Amino acid sequence: MAMTGPGSTAGGRRGRGRGGRPPMAEINVTPLVDVMLVLLIIFMVTAPLLVSAVPIDLPDSRAKPLDQQPDQVTVSIDPEGQIFLDSDKLAPGELPDRLAGLVKGDKAPLVTLRADKALDYGRVMAVMGELNAAGVTHISLVTSGSAKAP
Repeated sequence: MAMTGPGSTAGGRRGRGRGGRPPMAEINVTPLVDVMLVLLIIFMVTAPLLVSAVPIDLPDSRAKPLDQQPDQVTVSIDPEGQIFLDSDKLAPGELPDRLAGLVKGDKAPLVTLRADKALDYGRVMAVMGELNAAGVTHISLVTSGSAKAP
């Protein structure tokens, strides 16, 4: 059985005072930055997918995409003609009441209209008429950007 004295090292380890490395004083932030950049890219890719909660087959267009705004309201019409305000399904005749609550004074929110391409044109125009009657004068029509020139 070996005895360790004041001058010897236990288990072959060296003390700090005799050539050992001092503890690291800096934090390596490179892995943190890498992880944050990956998370940023994931959120940038998935954010547009979160907006469209109602599954709709959009018509094709060559229009340039518009910037999204924080106070934007989305009105969607599915293939059966059901109307959704953001992701809330509306009962028949409920759209004018809900739109009246959105328009405050002269300031109407930006409204985007998403309609299935199999819908009747008159159905889409009826919803646009309700939007106009509620005081919404700027309506953006949402399409998918995969069409070729006519």
